[in-house]
Amino acid sequence: MTTFAVSLKKEIARMARKELKGDIESLRKTAAGHRSEIAALKRELKALRDETKRQARQLKRVPGAVATSTEEAAPRRGRQARYSAESFAAMRKKLGITQAQMGQVLGVSTLSVYKWESGQVMPRQTQQEKILALKKVGKRAVEKLLDAAE
Repeated sequence: MTTFAVSLKKEIARMARKELKGDIESLRKTAAGHRSEIAALKRELKALRDETKRQARQLKRVPGAVATSTEEAAPRRGRQARYSAESFAAMRKKLGITQAQMGQVLGVSTLSVYKWESGQVMPRQTQQEKILALKKVGKRAVEKLLDAAE
């Protein structure tokens, strides 16, 4: 390359850097602001978590206090209820309701009820708890639940 071409190329690069310098500086300031906001939010979140833990510990010390969500999430001791597709289908038939109505009572789709009864799929833990609670309910209570849902 000639000296003129090299000089022109360097000058163009210098001018480009000069033009971009202002834009880059504003982006750097914005990014730094965002980083400081994120750090402040993380500190606030940590403080809130610590406060929640502290209150949970205090609540455990109070006799007769209502169970917290962390206590409910803890594994239960004692005898665990087991899920059986056959017993689920028998319970539905004993209550005299259709799969669609069972789905309405449990808050799930008819297809879910079908798959649970056929043994293709096991219900999640939360659904198993609802099913277990439904075992203690009679026909009249289920009819009231269905009437309330409609």
